[in-house]
Amino acid sequence: MNALMAHDLLWGMAPEQLPVDAPVWAVESIRAGQPVVVRRAVSAAGQVAVGVRGRLREQRYAASMAIESVSRRVQPEQLCHVESQRELPALQALKQLRPLLDRCGWTWGISGSAGFELASGFEALHEGSDLDLILRTPQPITRVQAQALVTRLDTAVCVVDMQLQTPFGAVALREWAGSSHRVLLKNACEACLVLDPWNVQEQAA
Repeated sequence: MNALMAHDLLWGMAPEQLPVDAPVWAVESIRAGQPVVVRRAVSAAGQVAVGVRGRLREQRYAASMAIESVSRRVQPEQLCHVESQRELPALQALKQLRPLLDRCGWTWGISGSAGFELASGFEALHEGSDLDLILRTPQPITRVQAQALVTRLDTAVCVVDMQLQTPFGAVALREWAGSSHRVLLKNACEACLVLDPWNVQEQAA
């Protein structure tokens, strides 16, 4: 299996892998067959840091999963053209933006509640849900490009948040499109302010 990445959805975790003090809702989520989502955190050998989702927004539980238990993996970019019969703003925004994102030439994907629902079939979206997207950016994109992309995303029928996935971590598109010289870069080890998310040697003190 290729290296697991943040926002990947994984199946195969058993309730017994949760700590004994895990909340009841987390155990029920796993028992129902829901996937867990890979999160950014350092894990022990043979383990991957994951998050368990509950029905409520505040129900998020950090755990670890044995990599050998993974029976299925879905990455955000595999969900770009998955359709849903539900008529919700986030899904309408996805339909609206899909042609634009397909034309941009970058690899993009769906994360958050929309990605979870499209991959698993478990309803996670509601009328007020944002649409969370990721953009794989192994090569730098300019701030001007970022500003242009934000302008296009803001034409959607709901709030759209996008993360740029650089080789060294993730940065919010809106931050990179903004006026601040330093932006917050998040990776498995830390979150730090940097001048250039594609060059860790330029991390700001």
